[in-house]
Amino acid sequence: MKSIVALALALMMPAAMAATVATPAEDLLPEGLEIPEISDEEFNQMIVGGTPATAGEFPYIVSLSRSGSHFCGGALLNAYTVVTAAHCSTGVSASSVRVRAGSLQWASGGTQVAVRQILIHPSYSSSNINNDIALWRLSTPINAGGNIGYVSLPASGSDPAGGSSSTVAGWGYTSETGGGLPAALRRVDVPVVARSTCQSQYGASSITTAMFCAGVSGGGRDACQGDSGGPIVNPSRQLIGVVSWGNGCARPNYAGVYTRVGTFVSWINTNRWTS
Repeated sequence: MKSIVALALALMMPAAMAATVATPAEDLLPEGLEIPEISDEEFNQMIVGGTPATAGEFPYIVSLSRSGSHFCGGALLNAYTVVTAAHCSTGVSASSVRVRAGSLQWASGGTQVAVRQILIHPSYSSSNINNDIALWRLSTPINAGGNIGYVSLPASGSDPAGGSSSTVAGWGYTSETGGGLPAALRRVDVPVVARSTCQSQYGASSITTAMFCAGVSGGGRDACQGDSGGPIVNPSRQLIGVVSWGNGCARPNYAGVYTRVGTFVSWINTNRWTS
């Protein structure tokens, strides 16, 4: 059996081997939530089951980078506004990061621009990763066209129903044990998990109404380190969530946890930029 300490150290690996500025998605656990022991066999089988995305399939997805290294994802809301996770934005200087859109590659292609301002939700809590959402203001506009487009928001207050379909995409690890970021964008379909079920997995107090969960009970499909802040969308391609946290990657009976965007539609619309 892997010790809890050894497993915790493995999960605390940064999203990229270069210096990063935020804790990756599946590294985050609310205070008081313990990491269970698992066998070597279980640990080695936790490959995130996804497939390569195609050009233009996610025209709104962006790669957030610092010092030339991808560390989080985001979604382009309009020419000047990116929606991402608060935990990707805490302690981050706008002048130190870049946003790339319109490319399947996080390291090249498309359009890359500087960031002018970062706005973290005022109620974000790092202790339980609640209200994990932020907006980035771009220094120059990223206009729609070609493989670039804007994501649409769900209805204000909407809450993804358990069993409904959703798709998450990103440049994160394809295995909990890391091994480096994939060069090209990947995507995976995951069903929404009922909040009561997710609360039974993590504890009732750990899963708030500002979160929802998605995954399969047998594991094998999930977001992972480096996917933080990226979009999860419904079949109508509405931004229903932002990759937030979870216990490991694609573990059985531990769904991925996402920021519930429907809770924040009014805040997003009030604070989005148009110039």
